[in-house]
Formats: sequence, C-alpha cells, structure tokens
Amino acid sequence: MGLTARLSAGAARLLFYPTLLYTAARARLPGSRRPWFHRIDGTVLLGALPLRGRSRRLVAEENVRAVVTLNEEYETRFLCCSAQEWEAMGVEQLRLSTVDLTGVLTLENLHKGVEFIMKHQLHHWSPQEAIEAITKIRPHILVRHKQVQVLEMFHRNVITEITAECQ
Repeated sequence: MGLTARLSAGAARLLFYPTLLYTAARARLPGSRRPWFHRIDGTVLLGALPLRGRSRRLVAEENVRAVVTLNEEYETRFLCCSAQEWEAMGVEQLRLSTVDLTGVLTLENLHKGVEFIMKHQLHHWSPQEAIEAITKIRPHILVRHKQVQVLEMFHRNVITEITAECQ
C-alpha cells in the first residue's frame, strides 16, 4: 500500500466517528432530507451504516433479506450486526471492505457485489443510469471519478462477455 493510500486510510479512520455522529444527528433533524435509509425500488434500500438497533426493524418492516456493506471491519465491529447475527435473522451479508471517502472497489469485489445483488434484484442499468437513479433519491452521495471509471470498466467487461457468449 502506497503512502497516499495509507494516509487516506488513516484519515478515513480518524474521521469515521465524527462523520457518523454528524450523519446520525442530521438524520434526526425535523424535515431532514437525509434520512438514514432511502428506498431505491421495491427490493433495494440504500443508506448509512446499518446499526444493530435498527437491524431487526429493517428485517421486520422493510423485509431486508440481504446486506452489502462496503464498510471496513473496524467501522462495524461495535455498532452493527455481525454476519452471524444477520444470518440468525435470515439475512445474507456480503462485506466488500473499502476505505471510506477515498476508496474504490477492485474489479474483483465489484464483480462479487454485482453477483450478490443479482441474486436478489436485477436492473439493466448502465453505470450512468444507476448513478442518476441513486443520486436522484439520495442526492448527498458523492460518486468520485475513480469510482465511475471502475464501474465503466466493469460494465464494458460484462458487455464484452455477454457479446462473446452470444456469438
């Protein structure tokens, strides 16, 4: 891991709890346009850290059956359900650890995430269509240029594989 990556990871760890407290406070403000979760469609919720105290309610009221978390283990260790706790509630969990704020999924982890999500829901969106749909519902999300590049590369690879299979 290079110096820049180590500094980014360190900054993410340093800022994690202050930004979590800010997010929690902001979600509780009357008339907040930044609730903890947003429903993307009939099967997908997108939100902040799935805190242990909210998890049973998410399963019971929102019918959550799968959770993808991009959080690193230190971010969820004390505040969130473990994979075993999710499993006991009938929920499948996939962790794709990514440095907060600056991290970018690897193509391998992006592939794992898409396979996992496709077991539960399917949209035929291009990367830009997906970003537009999500940011329309949850406008405070920041999708960085490097993240878009990885999504576009992944999308091109998938289209190439599908085209090759059809020939």
